[in-house]
Amino acid sequence: MPIVRFSKFRHVFGTAAKPEDQYSDIKVTRTSWDSNFCSVNPKFVAIVVEGAGGGPFLVLPLEKTGRVGTNSSNFHVDGHTSPVLDLAWSPFNDNVIASASEDCTVKIWAIPNEGLSEPLREEAVKLVQHEKRALLVSWHPTAEHILASAGADNMIFLWKVDSAEVLVSIDCHSDLPLSLSWNLNGSQFATTCKDKTLRVINPRNGKVIAEKEKAHEGNKSSKCIFLKTGKVFTLGFSKRCDRQYALWDPKSMDKALTHEEIDQAAGVLFPFYDAESDIIYVAGKGDTSIRYFEVNDDEPYVHYLNMYQSQNSQRGLGFMPKRGCDSNKNEIARFFKLSSNKCEPVSFTVPRKAETFQKDLYPPCISSTPALSAEEWFSGKDKNPIMMQMTSESGDGSTDRDFVKSNTRISTILSSSANTSRPISQVSTNGNGVLAAALPEGLNIEELLEDIKKLKATVRKQGRRIAKLEAQLEEKAA
Repeated sequence: MPIVRFSKFRHVFGTAAKPEDQYSDIKVTRTSWDSNFCSVNPKFVAIVVEGAGGGPFLVLPLEKTGRVGTNSSNFHVDGHTSPVLDLAWSPFNDNVIASASEDCTVKIWAIPNEGLSEPLREEAVKLVQHEKRALLVSWHPTAEHILASAGADNMIFLWKVDSAEVLVSIDCHSDLPLSLSWNLNGSQFATTCKDKTLRVINPRNGKVIAEKEKAHEGNKSSKCIFLKTGKVFTLGFSKRCDRQYALWDPKSMDKALTHEEIDQAAGVLFPFYDAESDIIYVAGKGDTSIRYFEVNDDEPYVHYLNMYQSQNSQRGLGFMPKRGCDSNKNEIARFFKLSSNKCEPVSFTVPRKAETFQKDLYPPCISSTPALSAEEWFSGKDKNPIMMQMTSESGDGSTDRDFVKSNTRISTILSSSANTSRPISQVSTNGNGVLAAALPEGLNIEELLEDIKKLKATVRKQGRRIAKLEAQLEEKAA
């Protein structure tokens, strides 16, 4: 494996937290889906846990370390009817988290500033569109309230979450989407799929910009992550089940810029990208180690740095945003490592003799301020993330805003701006487009709305099938 001869990150080392600074006596989920089951921000850590009769996950303030034990249910978010498969904190509001579940729903939760004191069962927003398990959730990196969700129905939906509105339905995958990663300004995202194809997709129209079939030839799960340079880093398996990484340029996907084998272990590998330092951390499910690589423009582009090793195998990992790292300790990354019954913070630091702020280690990092509104982004605007300084005086950039639902739907704005001859309905509605006066007594409006959404999804799916069949007939006729 190639070695960088000089790097300021050559001597980065990882240190596990002391037992009193860990989160212990937690029943971490045993779900077989390949996910990290943990998400973290500068205020809270969220962990998917075992639970009877549903899919709970645990939300704890970072400072609430120690034994969780029998009181853990007081810190549960327990609104799903089936196990939770993925979690993602909003990059612009540290109190808002999205969850994807086997019950086919994606839910948005608002966590109080002081944390939970009793189980939270009422979501802020419920997003119903997937016909099968919801597998992945990923927030847009620069536009507020934009969320992508992927499901076992092979669909990816882009949501405006504050109005629970589907902006785009993407159906280019022929099998399960396995990972989804946005580029720096959110104008594209990359996906890996069970069909072994790496795709780069335009999120506004769902068109595939670039793709590579058999990016990794093995049958096991592959993952990808978009780098700030516009390249895509992937992890997967060879035909012989060797674990490997590759780097791709979406402008020319015929051949990888670099393609290297890592080892012959069986666990699925997950990538974590530190955009400010250009370091990629690679951790395998069931492994006891975390490898880290530096990425630059010098061949072979991906350079092995070092490896952190511990005694306990990991079930999943949460990765702290850079604004949550401690610059006073020269900390450049922090992981929250899950084992069967605890969550163990692991801090990666650069040893320096000087105790002053190290400017070369901390360039401006991505802040918690959105660069665009959902409406601006969907209209075609792209902006890079708003940056912040990492000095100790600037704090961690945590946000305490309340999540507010919106009745402003982008589809309504677009339709009202167009000149149409459509007659305006004179029947009053309750704000959700459902007739307010004509509903019989005892009818649950929420259930009715869900049924309507499911029927619309079925109609769209059948419409796509009809279009494909018609295209095949035209080809045969020609």
